[in-house]
Amino acid sequence: MSYEGKIYRPWMEADSELIQVTLGCSVNTCTFCSMFRDKSFRRKPLEEIFADIEMLRRYRPRVESIFLIDGNVMVLKTEFLLKVIAKINETFPELKNLAMYSGLNDLRRKSVEELAQLRAAGVTTLYAGLESGDAGILADIRKGMTQEQAIEGMELAKAAGIRVLLSVIFGLGGRDRSRAHIEETTRLLNILKPEELAPMALAIQPGTELEQQVRDGTFVMPTPLQVLEEEKYLLENLDNFEHFYWGDHGNNIAHMRGWMPKYRDKFLEHIEMQIAENPVVKQEELVTYVW
Repeated sequence: MSYEGKIYRPWMEADSELIQVTLGCSVNTCTFCSMFRDKSFRRKPLEEIFADIEMLRRYRPRVESIFLIDGNVMVLKTEFLLKVIAKINETFPELKNLAMYSGLNDLRRKSVEELAQLRAAGVTTLYAGLESGDAGILADIRKGMTQEQAIEGMELAKAAGIRVLLSVIFGLGGRDRSRAHIEETTRLLNILKPEELAPMALAIQPGTELEQQVRDGTFVMPTPLQVLEEEKYLLENLDNFEHFYWGDHGNNIAHMRGWMPKYRDKFLEHIEMQIAENPVVKQEELVTYVW
């Protein structure tokens, strides 16, 4: 397989085979992220992608789940994506799941008809980063997306029947804006109603603008207690729309996953226990690990 550069995938896709369709991320400006700073965004040639698909078939007698990498693969033209997906379906008739990274803005650039074509072709889940629902924080982290654009992108995905997993980052507002961050994020999530939600605690990545902001004091890391209180607020205030909660990222203080709102009470009991008993809450600054 002709992978280029560092390779990333969501922890939920640990058992999926990876096909590299793009290099890097077409946005690549987020202040907290260094995942694709070593690459200039480009689409891989179709013949190289096809060669990787054929090679995977030679080495795997059965493939039921594939995740397309690198960054926002959905930014590519629908015609190109349909060719890739057709080759995958032809090569792996047993396939059950086909997922990829996508920006919510990438969805806005496609029509409902295009997205429905992709869903009919076999796309099951898109992974998109919301990170925060606070307009000021979205601007500060240079996400290149507004609240209104996030809503528009999700509406298109829902109209096309494509499942969306949204990620949010506890602590992204720092110590001073923790409450505003989680209140606005929860409010926006109640509008977006994702089918899956993946919250994770903030991790400062080496070489990012956010790392420099921490060093010069313009961004003050939240406390572990603030991060736990953010998650508690989220769980208490999410509306009763059904979604799968992936709260077991390695950087999270409280690890839990399952269906919401079914397990809301159990999750809240776990959070309250962490707040009451976990010695980490006495620390003055959140400490997490790089991706």
